[in-house]
Amino acid sequence: MGTPLTKQEQTVLLGIARDAITSYLRSGTIVEPARQETSLNQHRGCFVTLSQAGQLRGCIGTFTSQRPLCKEVSIMAVTAATEDPRFYPMDKDDLDNFSIEISVLSPLRKTKDPTEIIVGLHGIYLEKDGQRGVLLPQVAIEQRWDREAFLQHTCHKAGLEKDDWQAADCDIYLFTAQIIREAEGQN
Repeated sequence: MGTPLTKQEQTVLLGIARDAITSYLRSGTIVEPARQETSLNQHRGCFVTLSQAGQLRGCIGTFTSQRPLCKEVSIMAVTAATEDPRFYPMDKDDLDNFSIEISVLSPLRKTKDPTEIIVGLHGIYLEKDGQRGVLLPQVAIEQRWDREAFLQHTCHKAGLEKDDWQAADCDIYLFTAQIIREAEGQN
C-alpha cells in the first residue's frame, strides 16, 4: 500500500478536500493545491466520501491516478459533492453541514479465491459482463456484513445478480485503504 500517511498529512488532505469543495461551490473554481510532502505527491488512487446528518451524500473515486494524491483528492472531493448521480449537487447552503472521509487506496490485486477477503481490511472491486461494482473496506464493517454478504452487495452495486461473484467469468480484485475521517463536529 505504501507508507501510511502521518496524522499531519491526513489533516492536510482533509483540509484540501474541504477547501476544494468550499471554493468550487462559492466560485466555480477547482483548487488544485501544490504540496511539498513526498507522500502527498505520489500517484495513488483515492475515494472521497461525503456525509450529511450521518447519511451518505456522495462518494466518488479512482483506483489509479495520473496526478499527485493532493490534487486527486481535490478533484474527487468536488466530484463527490457535485457529480455523484445518486444525489443532487451540493450547493452553498450545504457547506455548513457535511463531513469528509478520504480512503487512500492500495493498488488492485486480482484474486481467484474469494476466501482471501478479510472483512474490514479489504475492499472489493468486481467485473462481469461489462458491469463493475466497488465497495470500500469500511462499508462491510459499517453494515455488519460477512464475506458472502459483502460479495453479494458488491454484485448488487454492479447491477448483477447477488451470487454472480461465484461465476467463472467474474473478476474479483482486492484492495486496502487508509481511511481518513474528520473528527465529529470538525466541519
